[in-house]
Amino acid sequence: MGPGPAELRVWVDQDLCTGDGLCVQYAPEVFEFDVDGLAYVKDAAGELRLAPGSRVDVPAQLRSEVIDAARECPGECIHVLRGTDDVEVAGPEAT
Repeated sequence: MGPGPAELRVWVDQDLCTGDGLCVQYAPEVFEFDVDGLAYVKDAAGELRLAPGSRVDVPAQLRSEVIDAARECPGECIHVLRGTDDVEVAGPEAT
């Protein structure tokens, strides 16, 4: 079974992160706090991606959790993009 049309990527804008932790509760496989108290995304190997704007693929089974995290985030700093065309589907720039 190949990848479906709903492949998503996610990144966190640390400048806006409030350290609330909702994202880590929703999807600890994707989001994690670093020592600075801000949330970052993790790649499939579990490595924190610390470079600003780093994007990781959203595991298919966690799509709804990651989208919920973006919608509920008080800092509005989580951006979920469609992998095919980079259109934001959840987060502050989603239509």
